[in-house]
Amino acid sequence: MWNRNYFVYITTNPRKTVFYVGMTNDLERRVAEHKENRGKPGTFAGKYYCYKLVYYERYTHIKHAIEREKEIKLISREEKEKLIQRDNPLLLELIIRV
Repeated sequence: MWNRNYFVYITTNPRKTVFYVGMTNDLERRVAEHKENRGKPGTFAGKYYCYKLVYYERYTHIKHAIEREKEIKLISREEKEKLIQRDNPLLLELIIRV
């Protein structure tokens, strides 16, 4: 069956000093990949230990998810923090509920 779930997400490192913004059609798999890549310098998220999921949005159309990912990547760190804190004020690691 065709997957119509697309996710724009933000991960951070344990000290919450770096944010990584991404898009995927399988959020659980993607977060698991970030955890597996911790400390590996070949990727941004791996290099900076960005494996803690702190925010995500769900979309049914890939075009909307890609547009939103680009929007979030362009905003400042402060704006990203405000976005995250609306739903997750303490920047706690989220449990995926899809």
